[in-house]
Amino acid sequence: MREFSKMVSGENYNINDPELREIRYRVRDIVDEFNALNARAVTEKERLIRTIFGSVGENVHFEKGMRIDYGCNTHIGNNVFINFNFVLLDCAPVTIGNNVFIAPDVQIYTAQHPLDPEMRNQHIGSARPVIIGDDVWIGGGSIILPGVTIGKGSTIGAGSVVKHDIPAGVIAAGNPCQVKRICLADKLPESVE
Repeated sequence: MREFSKMVSGENYNINDPELREIRYRVRDIVDEFNALNARAVTEKERLIRTIFGSVGENVHFEKGMRIDYGCNTHIGNNVFINFNFVLLDCAPVTIGNNVFIAPDVQIYTAQHPLDPEMRNQHIGSARPVIIGDDVWIGGGSIILPGVTIGKGSTIGAGSVVKHDIPAGVIAAGNPCQVKRICLADKLPESVE
């Protein structure tokens, strides 16, 4: 699993490595199974969610239409709701904290491709982790780009493209996503990671 280790550690790696491809195929088959389930198949849906992801807390709910790249690189906290048509390219680690709400059509990308066409044509990639803190709400149609951390208690407005870190306790929106106002400063501890 040399290419997998390189991928999750942020080094350049071969996107078409046979072992990486096999992981993606296996996860996509499980995701297809999840997406085909009846809405009331709660027990089976929970079993598949726990099979797809690296770790999953309690009271985690996904709606149908999700697309997942690896799954094993993603860790999800407690009380998380992820709405329809969620896309996750988790080549690097993704952390989704507790009490997170993710609206429909949200996309999280850790994958990066070289700007140099020759290198890109060799199917070389790299990846950077994404961290979504506790108590975050991500509005519909938002895109979270590689290397971003969204701080505790923040809200990301619908349609945002988040390309830089967002501090804790703010409302941020736009393309590029920018802080619009501080909303929770009086409710957060002095030291927030």
